[in-house]
Amino acid sequence: MFPLRLPRTLTLPPTGWTLAGLLAFYVLAGLFGHDPWKTEDVIHLAVARDFLDPDHGLGLSLAGQAFLAAPLYYWSAALTGQLFGGLLPLHDALRLASGLWTALTFISLYYAGRELHGQQSAAATPLLLAGSLGLIVRAHEAQPMLVTLAALSLALLSLSLLPRKPWTAAILLIPALSLSALGGGATTLIPLILMLLCGGASLRSFRHIPYLLAGTLGATIPVVLLGLLLATNAPLWLAAWLQQEQQLALASQYLKELWNLLQMLPWFSWPLLPLAAWSLWVRRRQWNAPAQLLPLIAFLALLLALPLTLDAKETSAILLLPPLALLATPGILALRRGAANAFDWFSGMAFSVLAILLWTGWSAMIFGWPERLARRAVELEPGFEGRFDTGFFALALLVTLWWLWTLPGLPRSPYRCLTRWTAGLATGWLLAVSLWLPWIDYGKSYRQLAATLAQQMPDRQHCIAAKSLGDAQRASFAYFERLRFKALESNGETSCPWLLVQGNSRDELAPQGRGWHRVWEGNRPGDRKERFRLYRRTSL
Repeated sequence: MFPLRLPRTLTLPPTGWTLAGLLAFYVLAGLFGHDPWKTEDVIHLAVARDFLDPDHGLGLSLAGQAFLAAPLYYWSAALTGQLFGGLLPLHDALRLASGLWTALTFISLYYAGRELHGQQSAAATPLLLAGSLGLIVRAHEAQPMLVTLAALSLALLSLSLLPRKPWTAAILLIPALSLSALGGGATTLIPLILMLLCGGASLRSFRHIPYLLAGTLGATIPVVLLGLLLATNAPLWLAAWLQQEQQLALASQYLKELWNLLQMLPWFSWPLLPLAAWSLWVRRRQWNAPAQLLPLIAFLALLLALPLTLDAKETSAILLLPPLALLATPGILALRRGAANAFDWFSGMAFSVLAILLWTGWSAMIFGWPERLARRAVELEPGFEGRFDTGFFALALLVTLWWLWTLPGLPRSPYRCLTRWTAGLATGWLLAVSLWLPWIDYGKSYRQLAATLAQQMPDRQHCIAAKSLGDAQRASFAYFERLRFKALESNGETSCPWLLVQGNSRDELAPQGRGWHRVWEGNRPGDRKERFRLYRRTSL
């Protein structure tokens, strides 16, 4: 009898279609299939959806009011919504833009890693970025900062090519700066330019300056052309946005924001930060080589520049990850055997245990076993009733079998621990958003609440005034039911026949002025902090 040998599922280092498949699995895992979620996801989706209205211009709006932000992400989301809206639910088609910008980021970092560290190390850079804890959620929601992330990665590729292919570097700098200007505005363009200046200085050669200037001047052409297009089609919105950009100043609490960013960095960038430190130690004798110095200077420049214009949040902190991934690339491939085996074992165990917990939780929500866990799920989201979804169950089962297949099958390689970590992180995320999707949607979606609210207003084509209504709530009602809101006047009055109030206490939920009759009051199941009251005017 022949001995049973499990086939190796992947070749390492991953190249060609193997690498593309791994990264595509990461990009697509959890990008589709769920409702617009509270906070930023639904806000950006609602803004992008407005572009699909026939009479909508190029300016941004949210539920009938101007929304001042860099427009490029919303244009791209509207384009994917138009192209794929007939094949996918609209919010999934809109969210596809996030996958495209994330894919551009991985492609740029792959070639930057190849230029700095060689062909054998190139695959490690995008895999390291994909394996960072801070990116996994932001890469799978509607997130405009992903445009800046792609622009930053293109800028790093441009800097890495500057010594050997200066004209190619100058050409790549054009889309990098253009994407940053139109995708993030001055708040992201300023840190990116500071990074380019510091990164270019790290090359210690004045002959690179003309190429950097050429790329910078070239980037002004598409920005000016699109600015003229906006000036023609949305002059009022453009003027308001530029005025907001002109008011940008140095943050008054710079040291506080920097400290918050430093506190967030260790867990947010895991496992990049310790691997980057190990890389610097291993190559300490070549510390001034471009492969080490350029990403180090770029990372430090961004770390010091981001608090000048951006708050220390997870959305802005993702901009620190690309240079950190480039810096960590030699470190992950130079791990000592014991450390590499420990990381590989930890990755396999951690994500296997996570998969078991996710399947157990799913069983509790669908079948009521284990009973104690089922009761806890209902306590956290009162009124929740689990439902069996054949499609998501089949997807989760397939992904689980694939993960079990890879556990014994990866060959010995410096890439094994990194590949297992990144694949395990994507597997865990996909299992979470497929098995637990009904429970997550129940707590994060406003679909049912928006439908109930809309039923109270048979003549909702009239304007609806809003008091203390948050952006996420306004966006949710606009996305699901196409409701439009008008802000109260400075004296608190309004001519609208409807008034929607959000609050938590009797005083907060009281209407502004007299002549209002309460029609409805409600909230999402299990959410006691957000209550809504709808009033209809009875007299002026």
